[in-house]
Amino acid sequence: MMKFGFRTTRSILVEPGGASRIGGEVGTLLGRSVLVVTDRGIREAGLVDGVLASLRDAGSKVAIYDGVQADPPESVVVEAAERARHAGADGVLGIGGGSSLDVAKLVAVLARSDQPLDALYGIDNVTGGRLPLVLVPTTAGTGSEVTPISIITTGVGEKKGVVSPVLLPDAAVLDAELTVGLPVHVTAATGVDAMVHAIEAYTSARLKNPLSDLFAREALALLSGHIRTVCTDGSDVEARQQMLLGSTYAGIAFANAPVAAVHALAYPVGALFHVPHGLSNSLVLPHVLKFNAGAAQRLYAELADIVAPEVRGDVRSRVDAFIAYFESLPEALGLPTTLSGVGIAAADLPKLASDAMLQTRLLVNNPREVTHDDALAIYEAAL
Repeated sequence: MMKFGFRTTRSILVEPGGASRIGGEVGTLLGRSVLVVTDRGIREAGLVDGVLASLRDAGSKVAIYDGVQADPPESVVVEAAERARHAGADGVLGIGGGSSLDVAKLVAVLARSDQPLDALYGIDNVTGGRLPLVLVPTTAGTGSEVTPISIITTGVGEKKGVVSPVLLPDAAVLDAELTVGLPVHVTAATGVDAMVHAIEAYTSARLKNPLSDLFAREALALLSGHIRTVCTDGSDVEARQQMLLGSTYAGIAFANAPVAAVHALAYPVGALFHVPHGLSNSLVLPHVLKFNAGAAQRLYAELADIVAPEVRGDVRSRVDAFIAYFESLPEALGLPTTLSGVGIAAADLPKLASDAMLQTRLLVNNPREVTHDDALAIYEAAL
């Protein structure tokens, strides 16, 4: 058997309504003083109310930082870390989408470290420990609650990652009731994001392993089996819980078998044009699949058996069905399907391609080498 390592979050609670009982589940772990990291929209929607009440009932003093933004800039991380220090936080709880969870991870490190944020970028550059950390996702998409990765937008519009096992939280709570009020377009885009995680983990050219494969396949089955339901009936808690579990499975998969060119090409779209991450992935996904098809045809055919089981026959037929599924899915979910549809022009594509080539951490995982000209051609196809 091949040699491989595998890590994930130590404890995962899967329970509708579980967030409102979080004090009893993890209150002791987080300590007497807890910083809750979230965004203003989540707070104003009342999604943190049950968490706050439960922590306070458990005897914790709670401070809140609700300044997280989409594609969070470095200034937000620094500000939140200072809030944690000022509050004397013993632990950090992140609740929200991937941006809030990513910020919470870094706050847990910076609040007890002398390292500056810019020293953390890259792989395994976190030298110390962190505060106790619990994450509660409110979208079924990023899988950040089970990944050792935090993505931040730098001052020059480039996304950079901090990758370290130190960022894996102590616990995650998957509560589908927190996702019931999500708008359809957010539900759709984050769901496709999770599906991309599963696909790229399963086809990763580096660190692909049997355990990640298991999680990736099960993730794709759960996500493809329920994404249309949650986009037509957002109140279906059972379908929402299945999506949340699928997203977490996909997160576990790509935390151990890293993502590749879809993400590398999506990051500049988000950083430069403020397109939400899940939608950025969705816009380039079918075109990257076509680019990779020759190199990853056996693996794409295996995944086709999950999303298009009605298609039988040779490998090529199943690969074509796999790509066709992801060409038609975004439109069926009501998402934009072209870069021009989100305000990107042909003149913008060379800059996007140049910035995509900076994502060497991701491109090395792609089943086929991507050059600048390749990236430009993929963007042109997506325009």
